[in-house]
Order: sequence, then structure tokens, then C-alpha cells
Amino acid sequence: MRTILRYGGVAASIVLIAFGIASLIVGLNGRSEVRSDVKREAIVGTPDMTPSAIAKEAKAAGLKNVDLPSCSAANKPVDSGSRAKCFASYMRIHALEATGGQTYSQMDRYLGPNGTTTSDATKAITGANGQPTENPARNIWVTETALSTALNTSFFAESVAMFSVIMGIALLLTGIGFLLLTSGLLTGEGALVHRRRTAGGAAPAAPVAG
Repeated sequence: MRTILRYGGVAASIVLIAFGIASLIVGLNGRSEVRSDVKREAIVGTPDMTPSAIAKEAKAAGLKNVDLPSCSAANKPVDSGSRAKCFASYMRIHALEATGGQTYSQMDRYLGPNGTTTSDATKAITGANGQPTENPARNIWVTETALSTALNTSFFAESVAMFSVIMGIALLLTGIGFLLLTSGLLTGEGALVHRRRTAGGAAPAAPVAG
């Protein structure tokens, strides 16, 4: 029974090693694919994407109670998940500057007379088709949200890939350590049996590990 359990330990070790290698490969491939896809978009940070420059712009635009980025993406290619997240944080500030500090839900739906905005279709100015004119600032926010969400998703995907790599390494090391332990018990028991048989005596029961 002890021998069966020990061989079961060897089998479990091999499974752990196999899962560790698979997790490591999947994680590295995922990280590489994320970076390749982001780099393919040829995104480069604008010169104002530094903490000091964006702070001046936000102040000039009258933005208040806004979390400003602490990273820098100025003139840097977006070729990784972390840079994509950084770029997205600056995009949000640019969008707020364009919308007067309002998010999509805070903006009126239509353009009103004399440059005002309104959510009442009857008070909105009409276009050539006779329909109320949509507030273009809302479209700016929709575009920014779509792009920043994609960039933040790439950061999340790269983080998951790195977690998979770390888990793969942990499983691999655990499997190797467990294999060395179980192999050592089997080897030690076999050597003890051989010595006893050579000496003409019966082999005592192998001690249980633990």
C-alpha cells in the first residue's frame, strides 16, 4: 500500500510539472500576443502626456476633483499593457477638457440656441433634416470610452498573462520538489530492501514519511 501511495506521489508530481509548463507557455504566449496587438496600432503618446504638463492643462481648462495621471507617456510608443493603461488615463483628461469637465451622463443630449445645450428636444436647434441636433461633445466621450476601455483591457490581459507565468513557475517548482521527495523515498526503500536481502535478513517496513 505504501508503495502504491509513493508511486501515486510520483504521478501527482508529474501532473504538477505538466500543468506548470502548460501555464508558463500559455502565459508567455498571451503576454507576447497582447504586446504585439497593442504595438500594431502604432500609438504614440503626445508631448503633453507628462504629470506636470497635464496638470497645467487641467488647471487651464478649469477641471476640479479630477484624478490626474502620475505616469508619463510623452513621445513613447504604446507597446505594452502598462503603457496602454497610462495612455488611457491621459485620454480621459483630454476628453474632460473637451467636454468642460463633464462625463457622458452629465451632458445634455442636444444643442440649444446660442451655444447652449439641452436635454429637451423641443428646445434644441434642428438640423437640415428637421431633427434635434445631437450634442457633439457626447460623441467625443463615447469615442474616448471605447478606446480607453480597449487599452485598459490590454493591461488587464497582460496582467492575467503574467499571473499565469508566475503560477506556472510555482507549479513547476512544487512538482519538481514533490518528485524529488517521492523519488527519494522510493530509492531509499529499494536500497534498504537490497541490503537486507544481501545480508540474508528480512527487510523491515519502510518508515512512513511525515
